[in-house]
Amino acid sequence: MYCPFCSHQETKVIDSRLVAEGEQIRRRRECLECSERFTTFEVAELLMPKVIKQDGSRQPFDEDKLRAGILRSLEKRPVSVEDIESAIQRIKHKLRACGEREVPTEKVGEEVMRNLRQLDEVAYVRFASVYRSFKDLNEFRAEIERLEQEHRD
Repeated sequence: MYCPFCSHQETKVIDSRLVAEGEQIRRRRECLECSERFTTFEVAELLMPKVIKQDGSRQPFDEDKLRAGILRSLEKRPVSVEDIESAIQRIKHKLRACGEREVPTEKVGEEVMRNLRQLDEVAYVRFASVYRSFKDLNEFRAEIERLEQEHRD
């Protein structure tokens, strides 16, 4: 790490501490040339895969878009912000853990539906109706009957 004061290449770490609930490491450093001290923060760089759209185009994963879709489905539903954020983190973790550089939108959508089903079944049906483009009441009915069947099993 270069010293921000004199640009010398060698510094030593004096102290390291976990911060941000273990998501970062704070390091106190000292320049071996000018003896100035400074602080650095280290975080793991975990890249999200690109999303392959249905038309074949690729775009960066957009957490805000994911959150907006989930919040739209959960509108006026009794689900806490903490539960929503946990679901978003689980979805992101699952996509990162797949080890692929690119994932189809279908994989993202299925993961969202899996998490919404656990959070709130009404929100799940709302999301599924848009995601799967339900065309009439029969498709809604079929999805609801499938959920009811899962509860009975």
